[in-house]
Amino acid sequence: MTNDGPVEHGYPHLETVRASITALWKRLSYDTVQTFSTSVAPADVAFCDTDDLHLGTQRVARELVRHYRLPDARMIVGFREMTHAANVELAAGPEYFVELNDRFRTHRRDIGAALAHEVMHVYLHRLDLSFPGLRENEILTDTATTYLGAGWLLLDAYREDAASSQKLGYLTPEEFGYVLAKRSLVFGEDPSVWFTSAQAYTAYVKGMAKAREDEQQPPLTAAGWAGRRRYARDRRAHVPQSGASYAFTPDGGAGGLRVSFPCPTCHQKIRVPVRGRVRARCGLCRTVLECDT
Repeated sequence: MTNDGPVEHGYPHLETVRASITALWKRLSYDTVQTFSTSVAPADVAFCDTDDLHLGTQRVARELVRHYRLPDARMIVGFREMTHAANVELAAGPEYFVELNDRFRTHRRDIGAALAHEVMHVYLHRLDLSFPGLRENEILTDTATTYLGAGWLLLDAYREDAASSQKLGYLTPEEFGYVLAKRSLVFGEDPSVWFTSAQAYTAYVKGMAKAREDEQQPPLTAAGWAGRRRYARDRRAHVPQSGASYAFTPDGGAGGLRVSFPCPTCHQKIRVPVRGRVRARCGLCRTVLECDT
């Protein structure tokens, strides 16, 4: 939790974020991902200053348990002084003990954001889905929280001005915006209407621009002129330039080439023959891609 300290910006964790999206699609399957097409509604996790602190916190926790479809999980939430925003004890269940930073006693509007991350820890724990390393696993948790419909709360908790700052989670604001944009492009949902933080909206707009770039990389037909020209030059040489997202391999004994590139939706690698216009279908997220190989 950043509290009146410097906020990191940009996309320093983008590789891990993309790997997290792929891991979610692989572990959950297309059908399960589709069940999360509707995000947590603001009214369901709203917290008024006149609400009882503990009863209100338990109500929000139950709503997040319902959203993640963990009907047999019970969150027991308490508050204490700590460095991090929150912590959850990952036991066998069905009861899980969650501790929130004492700061949330007076910053109740962000309790939903903190709980969204901690309840996702439980969800991933039950899925037995994790990454090696604490930081990578926390990035996976932030990404999953956002991609499955509750992470807009984490981005909305980001506020920064000349005198103070607050940010929850391990992703940068722009990375949260990127994952939200990837989700929006899949489900046609616009989370920006729920933001109360102007900085959150700006980060989402930047993240959407970054997500759109994924759809405009060669050999996709939506690639721009410069990208297409670079791709044609690399194809002749059979070797992509540094930084290219695609790679060429021989096409068996036919003497041709195949090109591999990440699906712009789930980032699973796709391989297609190099033979001009090709329509490809991602086997993981079922996205149909128009390519000019």
